[in-house]
Amino acid sequence: MSSSPTVVHGPVSERRSLYKAFAASLSGTSLEWYDFAVYSSAAALVFGDLFFPGSDPLTGTLQAFATYAVGYVARPLGGIFFGRLGDVIGRKRVLVATLLLIGVATFFIGLLPTHAQAGAIAPTMLVVLRFAQGVGVGGEWGGAVLLSSEFSKAGERGFWASAAQVGPPLGTLMANGVLAVLAGTLSEEAFLSWGWRLAFLLSAVLVAFGLLIRTKLEETPVFRELEARGDRPTAPVSEVLRTQTRPLIAAILARVGPDVLYAMFAVFVLTYATKELGMSRGQAVTAVLVGSAFQVGLIPLSGWLSDRYGRRTVYAIGAVGGAVWSVVFFAVASSFATVLPGVVIGLLFHSLMYGPQAAFVSEQFTARLRYTGSSLAYTFAGVIGGALAPLAFTYFLAKSGTEYVIAAYIVVACAVTLVGLRLGQAVDDSVDAAVSPA
Repeated sequence: MSSSPTVVHGPVSERRSLYKAFAASLSGTSLEWYDFAVYSSAAALVFGDLFFPGSDPLTGTLQAFATYAVGYVARPLGGIFFGRLGDVIGRKRVLVATLLLIGVATFFIGLLPTHAQAGAIAPTMLVVLRFAQGVGVGGEWGGAVLLSSEFSKAGERGFWASAAQVGPPLGTLMANGVLAVLAGTLSEEAFLSWGWRLAFLLSAVLVAFGLLIRTKLEETPVFRELEARGDRPTAPVSEVLRTQTRPLIAAILARVGPDVLYAMFAVFVLTYATKELGMSRGQAVTAVLVGSAFQVGLIPLSGWLSDRYGRRTVYAIGAVGGAVWSVVFFAVASSFATVLPGVVIGLLFHSLMYGPQAAFVSEQFTARLRYTGSSLAYTFAGVIGGALAPLAFTYFLAKSGTEYVIAAYIVVACAVTLVGLRLGQAVDDSVDAAVSPA
């Protein structure tokens, strides 16, 4: 081990390391979320027919979303396992492992037999591989956030930490883009037979590229300092639960609203638009594609705004706007002409929460427990928010017959986020004591 705890030695090299960390965080997270998002889209569009056949298409969708939820339920296990490792052995090595895990699981999903070919073993294997995806994503987020934020300075962390936040919309953009091309160029029969598999098999190439970037990355200066001082925790999970209770609760609650809003405007809207509004699959996917494209720019902008005006202020505007817009959306959504701008605006409010989220969550925890604390907050909130939301939306729509029950669900989720923001620390530029090990 080097006798010096410092990785960089001047403004130029510091900035170069920051750019490399930003690229590694962005590219790796985007590739992992491509894997995760391609499953989410396939669950909404084809998995109900291929793995859960039945006379009721809505029931098939509900069952397909159940396997979607498994990916979220598995996240806390990934957060606990990989989060602990991230605080003990370092950010870089853990992030290589999480990327590899998701890539292998996604590739094998593309090779699975369908229910018609293998019977009950097909959906069983699908759930197992989805579970593996979830474990990988559960350990990814906390490290990806720290990768870029721990190289940055006070007053800039909202922007630089947002690199990991751009991953989901960019991954969604790539996943839905690939599925849109396949659905648009292949016949319905060919797409359902083998075309959807290509989107999963492509992940092998993408993950190989991400691994190349991450293996060449250096460890963050914050962790190297902790390592040099011998200040790494031995039981970070129990220490977080024992000493960081309020920050953990605040971070979990703050994440619920964004997860639910994203589940609505990037996942469930595919089912709603095709099955309830009669739109084509291509139109529904296009709406999500356009909204995701806007998010690629809106998320870092929101992170930058949080550096200027405060995390909680920008975050709260997104929560209130998302709650109001969910009601408006169902009132106006009737065709592609109204769904497209509806999705874009919905994801705009999501961006206002999601951009500052990485910095807000990581700033709640001390440096020696930050990977574990951030991972636990991210994964447990995912179960409460993102995992349940598509299932709840589908169930409520089938039982009540009205979309406004869904809107009410989103309003409550955004209110929970506001409570989390109130409980959290407004640290922003004064976060040096929490972010640096000094």
